[in-house]
Amino acid sequence: MNSADALLKTLISNGLEVVFANPGTSEMHLVAAIDHHPEIRPVLGLFEGVVTGAADGYARMTGKAAANLLHLGPGLGNGFANIHNARKARTPMLNIVGDHATYHLKYDAPLTSDLDGLAKASSNWVGRSTSPDDLSSTGSEAWFQAHQFPGQIATMLVPADCAWGETENIGPVVQGSSPLKVSDQEIEEAFLALSSSDNAMLFIGGDFLDEESVSLAGQIASVAKCRLATDTFVKRHRRGRGITKIEPIPYFAEMAEEYLKGIDTIVFIGTKPPVSFFAYPGKKSYLSPEEANLIELCSPFQDGKYALKALNEMFKGSKIDPQLIPNETIEMPSTGTLSPENIGPLFAGLLPEETIVCDEAATSGFFVTPHAWNAKPLDWLALTGGSIGQGLPLATGAAIGAPDRPVVCLHGDGGAMYTVQSLWTQARESLNVTNIIFSNRSYAILKVELDRVGALGTGERAASMFSLDDPAISWPSLAQSLGVSGYKTTTVEEFKKALSDSIASEGPSLIEVMV
Repeated sequence: MNSADALLKTLISNGLEVVFANPGTSEMHLVAAIDHHPEIRPVLGLFEGVVTGAADGYARMTGKAAANLLHLGPGLGNGFANIHNARKARTPMLNIVGDHATYHLKYDAPLTSDLDGLAKASSNWVGRSTSPDDLSSTGSEAWFQAHQFPGQIATMLVPADCAWGETENIGPVVQGSSPLKVSDQEIEEAFLALSSSDNAMLFIGGDFLDEESVSLAGQIASVAKCRLATDTFVKRHRRGRGITKIEPIPYFAEMAEEYLKGIDTIVFIGTKPPVSFFAYPGKKSYLSPEEANLIELCSPFQDGKYALKALNEMFKGSKIDPQLIPNETIEMPSTGTLSPENIGPLFAGLLPEETIVCDEAATSGFFVTPHAWNAKPLDWLALTGGSIGQGLPLATGAAIGAPDRPVVCLHGDGGAMYTVQSLWTQARESLNVTNIIFSNRSYAILKVELDRVGALGTGERAASMFSLDDPAISWPSLAQSLGVSGYKTTTVEEFKKALSDSIASEGPSLIEVMV
């Protein structure tokens, strides 16, 4: 059989269901193999950053990898930013990257590059096929590596002749790894530390922000009288009415430092001590109080659920203090001009239960996200790696991974332009995604950072590097040109109608909010 078909059969037997693709000449036999196997859903992205970001969103909702089909080094390079974000989220991802035929590489054709180097820079594991006979086994190994708990980036490099050759080999079915065990002695030490402190914090993250985990954390905190916190940007966080509230620490370093001030004991489960996003003159990089006892009980690769259950048994926790549960009251305005003061309550109050929110709102998130704790139960997916342009493709993949749930993307206008092609894919796939674009016509976060790093003596030329208002982007027109319904909202009434109609529709929509 054709070796590309053998690879697809191998991956399908291991559980592959979706291929996000932006292929080229070197991948044509893999494209043909996808056509031969109706079990696979092919999803075209018009830019590789859409492909890799969508695979991240899909995996966050399903718990397993999609495959990305990418073209040579430049294709992998174009997808690098959202591979980086997925790697920071520890998302399972399988990249299949075509390369020139083995005998063609020596001629240094125009698209030849250091593909192996690019793959190693963006991946946890890299494998290269050397013949049609090893292609399927390489695929099995890539699937296995992608599903090492909690998930990692596996990239397989496929020279064209390795995909168009003939083989009788099918790769084996493999199983990903389970989380590593947590030491019972270290759990005992964490219990004693939390019990003996009046100013302790339980800090959880990684894959342990699902509803069961946050409920266990709430029960522990109710007995231990400790505070709860998580990372600023998280992979997937269960939030809303009736669910233990675990707040992310603030983004800005000095605010995070103040948030943690006075804490003398911090127990980390599924994550590690926080650091500032950047270095700033005269400010700390390592944010935990210097005198605090930091206990890294459970790394992201260990069994945080076991650690939480064991701690809760020691504390004999059974109920959650009402103070740890969000206030369900949302006071939505009924009329007036849309503003930063009322957009948050409107957003939170209108969201249906089981919405998936993909958050890359940047500075506008300060107006919206605090209110979302009081929304109906939902899942919150954030920009884990800090590389902007993740939100729209993340929402695209999440909608494919959870087709029965509404998806809402919160996005700043500057970041959204990085992967605006996602809208076309949403339209093509008829996805129920509501994209809310906060249009301040600038890279507002960079204006803030310009002051924070102490850059002095800046004027109009520096300001022009953050401005998006000359020419102004018409988001409704742009959306409509890509097949997505577009709305511009300036009043409470317009926003309520646009959001309600968008969520109720079967296809994608975009709502521009002027801020």
